[in-house]
Amino acid sequence: MKKILVTGANGQLGKELRDWSIHHPNSFEFLFLSREDLPIHHFELVHNVFGSFRPDYCINCAAYTAVDKAESEKELAYLVNAESVGILAAVAASQGCRFLHVSTDYVYNGNAPMPHTENDAPMPVSVYGASKLKGEQEALLHDQMAIIIRTSWVYSVYGNNFVKTMLRLMNERTSISVVNDQTGSPTCAADLASFILHIIRFKEWIPGLYNFSNEGAITWYDFACEIKSITGATCEVLPIPTSQYPTPASRPANSLMSKEKIRQVFGYTPPDWKQSLRRCLEALAGK
Repeated sequence: MKKILVTGANGQLGKELRDWSIHHPNSFEFLFLSREDLPIHHFELVHNVFGSFRPDYCINCAAYTAVDKAESEKELAYLVNAESVGILAAVAASQGCRFLHVSTDYVYNGNAPMPHTENDAPMPVSVYGASKLKGEQEALLHDQMAIIIRTSWVYSVYGNNFVKTMLRLMNERTSISVVNDQTGSPTCAADLASFILHIIRFKEWIPGLYNFSNEGAITWYDFACEIKSITGATCEVLPIPTSQYPTPASRPANSLMSKEKIRQVFGYTPPDWKQSLRRCLEALAGK
């Protein structure tokens, strides 16, 4: 049975991968390690874990994701999102382990009139985005066979995310204001987990950069309105421009990413965003 090492196991994607492993118990042998289990910036620890478990695949879900705090915690963001990725990639390559790393739409500047393709020149507008781009570069520098998946607006039944924040605010308030001039597509972490396992089970390992999100083009305001519609919330959702919701870190105005490459390479089309959102909300309601 092939072995898969998952880092950042306590995050949204890590927990969705764990759920997948429970529902597919005879597919792979998994080892899930959290930040506490494996600080990925410690080369010797990483080397020892790889030497002991001898994984065939490593899925790196570990990341510093506090976009605004990264502006004042630049060194920490780069340590986790860049330097540590290089360490993982180097150790994986040295032991013949296939390395898959999860990145972000924040590597793009968001000014493109069309959905971003993997060939677009990255130009991050925040420390977070710059640190994630450096992580991509470190991965490819140390492992030319690495696969990097850029994803956007991730949410799940686990962790803290936009969907769960909206559910809480809609329950607490009579009205909320949500930005309506940032366009993108959400990513249900369960769908991303399924796609990653699709790559691993694919007939061949095809390294490179790949975009992944659910299908559809919406704003954060549209996202909130759909959450309200599905749940039947009575809270009023008001659209506002980004200028009325200032944050320490700049956000890409257009986070849309083309998924044509994964359709052509892997024969994979992600689910529609509304379908995945409804499934997630149903799961949350059943908790």
